[in-house]
Amino acid sequence: MEYDLIAPCYFGTESAAAFDFKRIGAKDVAVTDGRVSFRGDADIVAAANLWSRCAERVLILLGTFEAKTFDALFDGVAALPWEELLPADAEFPVKGSSLSSTLSSVPACQSIVKKAIVKRLMAGHKTSTLPESGALYKVRFALRKDTVEIYLDTSGDGLHKRGYRRNSTEAPIKETLAAAIIDLGRIYPDTAACDPFCGSGTLMIEAALKALNMAPGMRRRFAAEQFAFLPREAWTRQRTRALDEVRRDATFTAVGTDIDPAAVALAAANGKLAGVDAHCRFAVTDVADFAPDAGSILFTNPPYG
Repeated sequence: MEYDLIAPCYFGTESAAAFDFKRIGAKDVAVTDGRVSFRGDADIVAAANLWSRCAERVLILLGTFEAKTFDALFDGVAALPWEELLPADAEFPVKGSSLSSTLSSVPACQSIVKKAIVKRLMAGHKTSTLPESGALYKVRFALRKDTVEIYLDTSGDGLHKRGYRRNSTEAPIKETLAAAIIDLGRIYPDTAACDPFCGSGTLMIEAALKALNMAPGMRRRFAAEQFAFLPREAWTRQRTRALDEVRRDATFTAVGTDIDPAAVALAAANGKLAGVDAHCRFAVTDVADFAPDAGSILFTNPPYG
């Protein structure tokens, strides 16, 4: 079965995000402001989560309809086949947003969406109780000019949470935005990169992941791995494929420096957690003494003040 998928991303990073989805074989990849849409089966859902460097999450689009009243919102949500997607014990929190729509109260819309799902699930599973003690299915909605889109969040935690940055220094850059900046620098397996304000090492680590062709999501889990309607074998296949595609012969090198010894120690620890410590070196250096190696590309997120 194929699904309509939506991947929100930062404005300006859409083309970089779209490239990742084309690369994994997604169909009908299309870019609009702040998001990428595409189609694919369970393997594409898994691969999109594992390989997306710039998108914030991967959502399954369940339905689109117009709603100017709460009754219309309720009926539109209740018309979706929730019992085919969510088991009777599913935990299903609802979050959403509303922009330029008649239904402007997000809390009220959340309540209506939740009630509609409850009614459909009770009827579909022939039960009077929904304990919500099972797997997590995050439901999201977006109201834009009275048009409603209903999604299931396959990622869970945002995709910027790669699993390697347990802690960070003050004012860190998000991993997804760092990856988009790295993409603009055209990183290759033999590139040399540097960052004189490395902080917790995010830019250099993302550059290494790109150069080594390491899937950024390999060190974390995703909500959809527990979805009953998606085969777990798809995740196993895509993780195995990702491991096989790592460029183990890459000669990429990264040098990150910072005046703060604690930041440098943290960057080194993060690099090890990311599995790129053999390619990244972090050292305590004042920027006044920083001298990049000849031919290296400089990336940085300088401190303010």
